[in-house]
Amino acid sequence: MAEQTSASTTTQHHTSLRPGALGVAGIVFLVLAAVAPLTGIVVVASLAIALGNGGGTPMSFFLVAAILLLFAVGYAQMSKQLVNAGGFYAFVVKGLGRTGGLVAGLIATLGYNFFVVGTIGTSGFFMQTIIRDLTGLDVHWLVWGLLSIVVCFILARVGVDFSSKILGVCLLLEVLMLVVFDVSVLVQTGYDVAAFSPEAVFSGSLPIGLLLAATGFLGFEATALFSEEAKQPLRTIPRATYTSIIAIGVILGVTTWAVVSATGVAQAQATALEHLPTGDLIFSLSQQYLGGPLTTVMMVLLLVSLFAAMLAFHNSATRYLYSLGRARILPQALARTRANGAPQLAGVVQAGFAAIVAIIFAIAGADPIVTLVPAMLGFGTLSVLILQGLAAISIVVYFRRRNDPRWWSTFIAPGIGFLGIAAISILAVVNFDIVAGSQELAIRLMPLLLVLALIGGLVYGAYLQRSKPAVYEGLATDLERFSDR
Repeated sequence: MAEQTSASTTTQHHTSLRPGALGVAGIVFLVLAAVAPLTGIVVVASLAIALGNGGGTPMSFFLVAAILLLFAVGYAQMSKQLVNAGGFYAFVVKGLGRTGGLVAGLIATLGYNFFVVGTIGTSGFFMQTIIRDLTGLDVHWLVWGLLSIVVCFILARVGVDFSSKILGVCLLLEVLMLVVFDVSVLVQTGYDVAAFSPEAVFSGSLPIGLLLAATGFLGFEATALFSEEAKQPLRTIPRATYTSIIAIGVILGVTTWAVVSATGVAQAQATALEHLPTGDLIFSLSQQYLGGPLTTVMMVLLLVSLFAAMLAFHNSATRYLYSLGRARILPQALARTRANGAPQLAGVVQAGFAAIVAIIFAIAGADPIVTLVPAMLGFGTLSVLILQGLAAISIVVYFRRRNDPRWWSTFIAPGIGFLGIAAISILAVVNFDIVAGSQELAIRLMPLLLVLALIGGLVYGAYLQRSKPAVYEGLATDLERFSDR
């Protein structure tokens, strides 16, 4: 009997994440690192100004933040109902049932794993370019990218709490650089309130502006993924979610306001379009407002930002693999953890998958920025937007089935949030060439993978229900094993 208990304890020890490892700050660091504020300004804000609503782009970021905060009202209520490393997959199981959750899990796994492949391309490309320009050392982008994912894998195995500390330092440095830029523009030029005038907000294409602004928030939904590792998760996760959305909205919105003020609100779109081929709008403004040395620091911090995003997405993708392995949707071996609670095999599989895909692209001679990054990040973006929409409608359905009397927090707010996210998701599908930054036919057809995930989830769900009812039942019972700590 003693041996049986000991064996059981050992098994549990090696299939459990480490509880109580993260507080609100740790989770916010993990989430904001995935968002990568400096990268968001250098890449996303520049694109939104050029292709979206120009000088009115700051309002696009604030509008998206408002939509996501409404969604977060319901998200917070659902977070109090369960503690599970499956994130939105777990939410969808609660609201739309086991098969719906299975579809969401497949979409999430595809999206987050493709994101990591994309970050190998961006990190590799910018490391090759910036390090060559600064030192003269020219190393192929794939070497830098693979080196980055290896370091991420090692840091993730040390433990999620250690990752959050590393990411916290990275985040502090890149946000500090943005604050210095914002203050410099404020002192030298001032912020132009014309950016919020109807003429500016509705100039260019507001829908495209909203779509691109929404991509700047991708990663906030990862708060629920770390609920099993959070201190007092039923309170920590909602607080971390609100904090993350507000922080992202303020950082991206205010800094974009500084950018359009620096270029001139009326001229912002034309200026951004001029710099679009070289992607140096922010660096050119930095030269003007911060000078050469600090611009060099900004370039180095861009590399730090990209690495932080890779580490954060690696942690998120690993937890989806872990969670689906524990639910026996994927091989159960993926649910094994190290003694410190870090996913064991799931981390190996995730990093290995990302590295192999990147190597295949490199062998094929594909340019990382032209082919690899647009394909992977574009599809990952669309996947997460669809996932957010599924989670939003799941929240509404779940609480309506329970006849919850709190209409504002469980129906009206998340319902409006769902409509906003659904509209942005439709825009993403229709304008996938803009999301992916490529006109290549193979890349434009990538949304069809989501259709395959839908069909595969429905077929696999029917198979499990018929042939493996215990596994099918486990999709729901797995969600109920955890309580507040």
